[in-house]
Amino acid sequence: MKSDAISYPPRGLSREEAARYVGVGSTLFDEMVGDGRMPKPKRINSRAVWDRVALDIAFTSLPDKDNGLQELLERSRSDGHQR
Repeated sequence: MKSDAISYPPRGLSREEAARYVGVGSTLFDEMVGDGRMPKPKRINSRAVWDRVALDIAFTSLPDKDNGLQELLERSRSDGHQR
């Protein structure tokens, strides 16, 4: 195999790699795939392989943690308009 001076990140990830990539354990990752929060794998022969780009899209679609800040900002905006 010819050596390449450019390093490429893998596009296809195993289940364990995909779980680690999105920051969760394999069991939670399986649950997220099952309920549609994460994509289903592609099949390469008998292997299940997750597309890193599809994982990025799914991760971006996850809700942000509700820390109450958004509600406070919305409340302060509406209070300002009522004065």
